Amino acid sequence: MADTRVNLCGIELSNPIIPASGTFGYGYEFAELYDINVLGSFSFKGTTREPRFGNPTPRIAETPSGMLNAVGLQNPGVEKVISEELPRMSRVFHKKVMANVSGFSVDDYVYTASRLSECEQVGWIELNISCPNVHGGGMSFGTDPKSASEVTAAVRRAVRKPLIVKLTPNVGDIAEMALACESAGADGISLINTLLGMRIDLRKRRPLLKNTTGGLSGPAVFPVALRMVYQTAKAVKIPVVGMGGVASAEDVIEMMLAGATAVEVGAENLVNPYACRDIVEALPGAMEKYGINKLTDIIGGAL
Repeated sequence: MADTRVNLCGIELSNPIIPASGTFGYGYEFAELYDINVLGSFSFKGTTREPRFGNPTPRIAETPSGMLNAVGLQNPGVEKVISEELPRMSRVFHKKVMANVSGFSVDDYVYTASRLSECEQVGWIELNISCPNVHGGGMSFGTDPKSASEVTAAVRRAVRKPLIVKLTPNVGDIAEMALACESAGADGISLINTLLGMRIDLRKRRPLLKNTTGGLSGPAVFPVALRMVYQTAKAVKIPVVGMGGVASAEDVIEMMLAGATAVEVGAENLVNPYACRDIVEALPGAMEKYGINKLTDIIGGAL
């Protein structure tokens, strides 16, 4: 019988499938469609210290084999997430969840991460220093090793839960960024967030997105994501969570061979709301096809 269990920073998952932050909300909309407890975990909507309306519309645009988004971290703020969203979430999901944290200063990150770290439901803090769709925060920390190290170290001192730092692909040397975070105390690395892109409305002769640029996700980015997961897993000694264009059980196996311990599924949830359930169900068959008895046996198998 196929053994799909993995261990992510000391917490065992029944399988490595984790819906990515921003594509699964707080889980309860998907819980109306299927039992989301079949998932290994999920990373809930990115949380900031204060409420955020997000960017003005239009903030979604289709692209060949993917999509652009410039939502801009719309969320009700950490206090409402703790008082309203987490209790509601606990009624439909009974495993540990991943809390995705964003900010505009080191103090923002520390405050939000420490508040969420106090919550019993939260298994990991996913420190998002990679969002390309907000001005003055997010990716500004994730494109400079010194800044990435500073925010990682500050949050590491403030939280007791495993700390996974989410990296942007919009850098010259992804391994350098990962090593900086590892040295500053990160327990894991997750990547990739979206690639910066844009589209132009031919009739209006101006960008389709009000924000001008947005993050490209979907199958188009999978080869880039796989390459960066491979480079990161080669460079660091801590677990890597791979994501970027994952749409099938075969993609999951490929990510794990490249070095991922767990795999997040993002844009595919917006195309097919059953995507993660379908991948979980297809995983044992894919393992049998490729002669895999235990998923843990193949982590980094291509390195």
